Amino acid sequence: MTYKTRVWIVVALTLAIGVGTLFINPLPQDPAYHLFADRRGCLGIPNFGNVVSNAAFTLVGLIGLAVLYGGKSLDQRRSLIDTLPFAVFFTGVALVSAGSAYYHWQPDNDSLFWDRLPMTVAFMSITAAVVADRMHRAVGQKIVLPVLLVLGVASLVYWSQSEAVGRGDLRFYFLVQFLPIALIPLICWLFPDARYTKRRYILGMILCYGVALLFDRFDGAFYDLTQETISGHTVKHLIAAVATMFVIPMWRAGNIGNQIQA
Repeated sequence: MTYKTRVWIVVALTLAIGVGTLFINPLPQDPAYHLFADRRGCLGIPNFGNVVSNAAFTLVGLIGLAVLYGGKSLDQRRSLIDTLPFAVFFTGVALVSAGSAYYHWQPDNDSLFWDRLPMTVAFMSITAAVVADRMHRAVGQKIVLPVLLVLGVASLVYWSQSEAVGRGDLRFYFLVQFLPIALIPLICWLFPDARYTKRRYILGMILCYGVALLFDRFDGAFYDLTQETISGHTVKHLIAAVATMFVIPMWRAGNIGNQIQA
């Protein structure tokens, strides 16, 4: 299969899913989403577990940025260019902590926007990192990254505005969140050569995030199972933070490869 054919497969799938989204009925935000199982306060912090568990994202984001910029590469110019999507990713991860803590302090649609915004930045930037590493370096960094970031933010603005006029529509936000889960494995299969985005780390990240979503789905059941010790949503935060940690050894392995070849 030629390179051009593989590119068109990725483009065609992206367009097909995007166009298909238009034929789905609008999806308003379920008000019950804000009713998390664990609403206990502590130390003056409402919804304590769901608020403070977001500190894990700050830790991962800061460690990730330190790994990116804490050492000197033997090919520093190349390394600095390659860091861009990863730097945006770790910045987004660190900001998830603030956005999600703000939302869980007082859960409603307005604060949920700020919870989802940095998550969107993280989803879009890691997708661009895979494109840059496996398909085309310059296109991924200079075109795909900014385009995906704009589209991601636009999906949230559209949702927020649609809720404000009573016609809430989450379709495009869901597209932004779940399209990378479909595209990234496909790109890894079609374009096996990679320096940074090794499949074992990508697989670990996706599986870990899937487990996090399961805990979120069974928020109340897990809370009951643990005799109201910890809720599924709180555990979701912790496991989702672990999922983002896979990017740290992924980057380090690729950067070591750069130094060996320099």
